[in-house]
Amino acid sequence: MSSRATGAKVSSNKSLQGQGVTHQVKEVRAGKAARVEKESLFARFLRSTEIDARLLGMLGALALIWIGFHVYGEVVNGFGAFLTPRNLWNLSVQTASIGVMATGMVLVIVTRHIDLSVGSILGFCAMSMAIIQVWILPDLLGLGHPMIWIITVICGLLIGCLIGALHGYLIAYLGIPAFIVTLGGLLFWRGAAFLLARGETISPVDDTFSKLGGGPYGSIGALGSWLIGGLACAVVLYMLWQGRQKRKRFDFPMRPVWAEIFLAVVGCGAILGFVLLVNSYPWPKGIVRQYATANNIQTPINEIFISHGFAIPVIILLAVGVGMTFLATRTKFGRYVFAIGGNPEAAELAGIATRWVTVRIFALMGMLCGLSAVIASARLNSATNNLGTLDELYVIAAAVIGGTSFSGGIGTIYGAILGAVVMQSLQTGMVLIGFDAAIQQIVVGTVLVFAVWVDTVYRKRSK
Repeated sequence: MSSRATGAKVSSNKSLQGQGVTHQVKEVRAGKAARVEKESLFARFLRSTEIDARLLGMLGALALIWIGFHVYGEVVNGFGAFLTPRNLWNLSVQTASIGVMATGMVLVIVTRHIDLSVGSILGFCAMSMAIIQVWILPDLLGLGHPMIWIITVICGLLIGCLIGALHGYLIAYLGIPAFIVTLGGLLFWRGAAFLLARGETISPVDDTFSKLGGGPYGSIGALGSWLIGGLACAVVLYMLWQGRQKRKRFDFPMRPVWAEIFLAVVGCGAILGFVLLVNSYPWPKGIVRQYATANNIQTPINEIFISHGFAIPVIILLAVGVGMTFLATRTKFGRYVFAIGGNPEAAELAGIATRWVTVRIFALMGMLCGLSAVIASARLNSATNNLGTLDELYVIAAAVIGGTSFSGGIGTIYGAILGAVVMQSLQTGMVLIGFDAAIQQIVVGTVLVFAVWVDTVYRKRSK
């Protein structure tokens, strides 16, 4: 056979192969188009906006909880106290401590570990900081020195970080299961906190330090809240624009313009609505009277309206949420964490220092416990022996409710924060309607088991 004939045959075969590939592509596109046509309107909406269905489910559950507790109060007690600016503002402050720790628990559970010691670490850090700022630093620097609260916060973060790193070392390098290490830590650090202060309650804390727990003087007011709200809206719009530009650059499928506009309106609307909420809660009359007297204000007290605005603990929680989201999604460390959670053996074979990553995860978890201790002790204006008791239950529940899977490799920071809001809403609502502590624990335990069951069912159906 001549070379010309051979070339013609090869060319013909290539042409046939190309036609076959083209035909397959057309079939795939046709099948996809057929599936799209069969989708419901709601399914098309979710696909176009790329909104997580589980996120919508959590928001729906949260709305039902809020409305349910409010209606129950209206019917039984004659007054619905849940959906009020005062309660929702306090709810946001109460969520901060649990929410901060929940962001760290996401990374722990993603790597198929658990940390049962977070509440005890919080208590030990809180007691350590109280001793530092009440018993030690005033003698060294003088009472009311402006550096007292700064040194105290740094010490609390370092203590928590060192404790977490110790737990991580025992887990990663000595091969002790995380359940055992952190269960031992739960008992050890709770006892150490008791011995540290001989069982005493230490108060009051430094005046500036106490503002980190919220309250009228621990808030930024209306103007500061609007500035933060405007900045947050700008960030939302920038992220949507940047995401669209990246899709164009890499020739990825684009969201419809209406979907982009919808996400921008909903995101900015939620932010501005939250700002309006926190600004609608005024200072108590007694605090206003003290403020007016101190500043020689002659206006009648009833005519003075001073907004709380965002509480400092809420700002701390939002900052931690943004920082942890960036860490988990945009850094090498975050990619390593999810790789280890997805397949630890493959991650180690790929050259990831899994042991060192584990130590860093638990060190970060401990540091977040120290930050939560700052919020919790500042809010109480004291450090008590029972501070942080059962917080590990709420933190784990928040992470699981937020979509973090015990099977590893799956979890989101915003989901954990939303889970913390759900857990705190349940607790606050039960307190408002008069449920005792026993009933509250039963409900929380039931919710935790239910959340794990829902996660299991969801994973099976998604396969």
